[in-house]
Amino acid sequence: MIPQTAPSARLVTAALKSHRAHTHRAFYATIRSLRQPPPSSLDPDDAPTSDNDFILSILRANPSLRDTRSYLASFGPRPQRSAPAPSEDIIIPPPHTTNEPVAKSIPIALEHPKPSPIIASILNPVYRRTALVKVQGPFTDVQLDSITRGLVYLEKLGLVSVIVVENDDLPRGEQDERSAVVEETMRVVTSLEKHGARARPVVGAVVRLGPKSGEDDIPLERDFVPPESHTVPSDLIPIRSALRAGEIPVIAPFALDSFCRSVRVDANDVIAGLARGMVETAAEDRSQQRHSEDGYPEFSEDIDLTPLRLMIIDRHGGVPSYARSGYPHLLINLTSEYQHIHETFDHRWNDTHPTALSNLALARTCLAYMPPTSSAVMVSHKSPSSLIGNLITNKPAVSSSLPHALLQGNRKLTPHTPTLLRRGLPVRVIRSVAEIDQAKMNHLLEQSFGRTLDNSSFYARLEKSLDFVVVAGDYAGAAIVTNEPSPESSEPISYLDKFAVLPSHQGDGTVDFLWVALHDESYGLGHPFSANPNGGRGGKGDGRDLVWRSRSNNPVNKWYFERSSGHIRMGSWVLFWCDGEKRLKIEEGRRGSAGLSYIEEWEQGRLGKWADVVAKIPSSWK
Repeated sequence: MIPQTAPSARLVTAALKSHRAHTHRAFYATIRSLRQPPPSSLDPDDAPTSDNDFILSILRANPSLRDTRSYLASFGPRPQRSAPAPSEDIIIPPPHTTNEPVAKSIPIALEHPKPSPIIASILNPVYRRTALVKVQGPFTDVQLDSITRGLVYLEKLGLVSVIVVENDDLPRGEQDERSAVVEETMRVVTSLEKHGARARPVVGAVVRLGPKSGEDDIPLERDFVPPESHTVPSDLIPIRSALRAGEIPVIAPFALDSFCRSVRVDANDVIAGLARGMVETAAEDRSQQRHSEDGYPEFSEDIDLTPLRLMIIDRHGGVPSYARSGYPHLLINLTSEYQHIHETFDHRWNDTHPTALSNLALARTCLAYMPPTSSAVMVSHKSPSSLIGNLITNKPAVSSSLPHALLQGNRKLTPHTPTLLRRGLPVRVIRSVAEIDQAKMNHLLEQSFGRTLDNSSFYARLEKSLDFVVVAGDYAGAAIVTNEPSPESSEPISYLDKFAVLPSHQGDGTVDFLWVALHDESYGLGHPFSANPNGGRGGKGDGRDLVWRSRSNNPVNKWYFERSSGHIRMGSWVLFWCDGEKRLKIEEGRRGSAGLSYIEEWEQGRLGKWADVVAKIPSSWK
């Protein structure tokens, strides 16, 4: 059980333990890892300022309890277990004080001593994972220092970067091309070491051009193009060696061609090949990992090669969005939005964000091989501290499901706000009960609410009142909207009857994807930015006020408060609503600088009508 302390405090403590643990891990490091920058090159004020910035970056992330648990599940100490029974090789005292006598003799020496998992968890309190990082310059020395400082902070939190360097201004095909690429790689190494990290340049080719043997037999998703590069296990030896030594590998963008020549290639080809190769090698490592007699894996100083994050750091930041007047997308569902982003990409952005679409394609390729919980982030050099927030929460800097007007007025939303990308799920809209897979819907609702659904009465009511259902994936989430008749009006009330996401998909972006689709089909209709590819109305129509209720003690209410236009309390219930945005926008435009009134004519008495209708809606549960 996680102690009930502040989430940020726990993360700070874990990070500081990780920082101290570097001393203990020196036993496993190579001689090269003992390098330290010359004392004269360090500013005496750098250390305390850096530590303070690091802690403040964690606190600014403001992680929730769920975020903290998710972070600790990936990077926290491995679960400890009771000590194994004494063997002929070694006798370990019991972990707790008992009345039983402790063994009197311990072997003087062991031929091959190995730390036990308990000792390993003490020496390595933070479990280290890897991230693929593309550093795409050119950057000035000051800009590069800002970037590498952020990557060093991530290492303290357990995320070790595997960096591929790119510089768009370096000449291609010229005589001094290789030396210029190596020099740029060494700039990144020097900058990392300036901030106290240990880094190793890798200037040999780590990927091979061309298809991988046997990949033609692997079924691919529609429109998915595999990377033009691949690796074999021996190619990853330099990276594995650096990680074992506690060093950050910094890789030059070279690859072996069909004639075994080392040639310069686009960094995207190197990263895509590494993403696939590191995932495959990590899977092979796990299959070959030896286990002790009690079934637990034996201790190993290796880092899990499976990339947990893809980070693309350049001068331009995220992918521009038509819905935000060129400001970046906040969260992208690659499965359902990839093609739509291409179709709505303004040609003028090819000048301001020349690599946005190629980096979008890179994220799609890499995330296809990485675990479903992985994410990619596109960020400019001006927002390196946001990488810590992304690591801890795995969420966008600003939620994409917040009201559009609030996002436009939020000072945090800038041209340099990062874009978070996830593999995501397909999203579709259905409009009849016959199209609902009732078995899957029942499972979703019962798992999400923890109650038993009254099937017959629930679907009988939907037969009469269903407006539409937004479904994410294979019923990983759903939003059910009904038309509830109003006795005092010919227009029915648009009521959000159910909003549910499977527990296994809470925290992976499904909630935001689902709410954005709900917005686009209900109160957001009529705006150009509501024309998302979810199979619904395509943004055409007039938005209607959306109403729903929630138990007053529902922990999700905080999330509802942020996304609703208002709420009122009705005994043990809270009534929420979202105003139809198009109507408000039209009225506001008519009045110019005068703005809207506190209560408009059409709002007179509507709360009473809503409360009366909503209170009479029967329960769906047994």
